[in-house]
Amino acid sequence: MKKIIVAIISILVFNPSLFSQNPIESVLKEIEKNNTTLSALQKRAEAEQIGNKTNIYLQNPEVEFDYLWGNDIIGNEKYFSATQSFDFPTAYNYKKEISNIKNEQVELEYQKQLKDLLLDARLTAYELVYTNAMISELSKRLNHAQSIAKSYKTKLDAGEANILEFNKAQLNLLNLNKELESLNIEREALLGELTRLNGGIPIKFNVNEFPTTSISADFEQWCAQAEQSNPMLNWLKKEMEASEKQVGLNRAMSLPKFKTGYMSENVIGQKFQGITLGLSIPLWENKNKVKYARANAAAMEKTANDQKVQFYNRLKLLHAKAIGLQNNANDYKSKLQTFDSSELLKKALDKGEISLIDYILELSIYYESVNNLLELKRDMNITIAELNQYL
Repeated sequence: MKKIIVAIISILVFNPSLFSQNPIESVLKEIEKNNTTLSALQKRAEAEQIGNKTNIYLQNPEVEFDYLWGNDIIGNEKYFSATQSFDFPTAYNYKKEISNIKNEQVELEYQKQLKDLLLDARLTAYELVYTNAMISELSKRLNHAQSIAKSYKTKLDAGEANILEFNKAQLNLLNLNKELESLNIEREALLGELTRLNGGIPIKFNVNEFPTTSISADFEQWCAQAEQSNPMLNWLKKEMEASEKQVGLNRAMSLPKFKTGYMSENVIGQKFQGITLGLSIPLWENKNKVKYARANAAAMEKTANDQKVQFYNRLKLLHAKAIGLQNNANDYKSKLQTFDSSELLKKALDKGEISLIDYILELSIYYESVNNLLELKRDMNITIAELNQYL
């Protein structure tokens, strides 16, 4: 028993993800569970999968009964038959295989739609993280501006500052207040979008730091993995398979069809019964169908190859952009910490070594750099999210 308890504790200690989860991933799981569009798409997929299982079985059997009135000499005649028609046997195997492929495509199409919707939700969440981070940053700046405005009000009352300096402090405070109000409006709009995606169920989201994300610099290896798991490329592969199977099906449908069954005929004093056999030779009905299926399969192969080339080049561009933003953000963060002069500026202002306007101007350069870093982090995470969409 002790060993079991120790093992459980070890798992929890070395795998904190078991009891703590990325809040963005938690939101996405809620949206996947509650989104009404996904629920409708899932039902539609189920209906299509059932539909793909139709028209793959034997034709309906035919039963016929005739009762013919005669006269007193020849009497009445009764005729009965039960027959079954069927295509060449290999056709049913092709129909079943095509049906299975189509059902796999339905699942892949649903996975693509799921990925598209969750990408929208993830991008909205990243915008919300950025907005929350900006609100947090501006709240600190606002507190700082309030203390400066209060200080200059005291100095103005004591005759140690003029009205121009006081107005500058008030304008700086006003600008920060209005910027913060705009960000809060944007935040509510983004929360509303997440609520919409969550089927109308409100979501609480106060995260103001981006998750730690990185991407491998080896594009070829990453692309090979993406190519194997991408739903759209896999859908095209299945379409090529279905096209090849359709060639075989059309060829089988060009072979003779059969009919067999039982027949009986009763007339006065006599009864005839036995089997019936029929053969339908498709001379004209399926003309050019095999040729069309082959042409369609060739066209689908060309389409799949084109999509693969487009996929590779699109990913290469996104990967290069993501790597560039990742390196840029890391470099910016490192240098911003090195060149942070906000404390030195405050000391210089308090000692009267610089004017208030110089202080605000110099500080605004630092603030702009902080804003730029947050934008870089947002853009990097958005690009990586778009790139991971292909996995």
